[in-house]
Amino acid sequence: MASKRTVFTMQSLLMLLDISQTNGLPAKLHYYVKQGVLLNPRRGIYAKPEYDVREMACAVFQPSYISMEYVLSRSGVTFQYVDEITSISYQNRSVEIDGKIYSFRRINPLLWLNTAGIIQENNIAIASPERAFLDMLYLSAGNCYFDNLRVLDKTAIRKILPTYNSVTLNNRVKQLIGI
Repeated sequence: MASKRTVFTMQSLLMLLDISQTNGLPAKLHYYVKQGVLLNPRRGIYAKPEYDVREMACAVFQPSYISMEYVLSRSGVTFQYVDEITSISYQNRSVEIDGKIYSFRRINPLLWLNTAGIIQENNIAIASPERAFLDMLYLSAGNCYFDNLRVLDKTAIRKILPTYNSVTLNNRVKQLIGI
């Protein structure tokens, strides 16, 4: 396939190929899986052999975006390395695909549908460190630890914070970083 995408769902393939009905697409996909051209790591999901695990995380449950521990550890807010990919979605669940753990946390739909602080690029939706920080505080009820809050942009946090509409979260943020 000439697409830069590495993970596909049936719906994304229909849009990519610009067709309105499946017209034998499942049989073709099954053929490519048998030939080793594509993988079928989970029902309804197809991937190139060298797929991007972040793209897989965004395809498992849609809509979803990568956030919390995964983003915070890679941005230097927490120093503990996290190998599993943590995401925000419409349900709580952990899924293992090809030996990799994908953890999903449920959040109020009004929050995961609001794209403030979510970066969309190359079929990957990932939270900015500021959005991941707020998601973590919101979902952990303040029971979390951060090693380096200096890397966070306070202006970005101020812009995203009203999205949560939570007095408790506002108080937690004020306590931690003084805004």
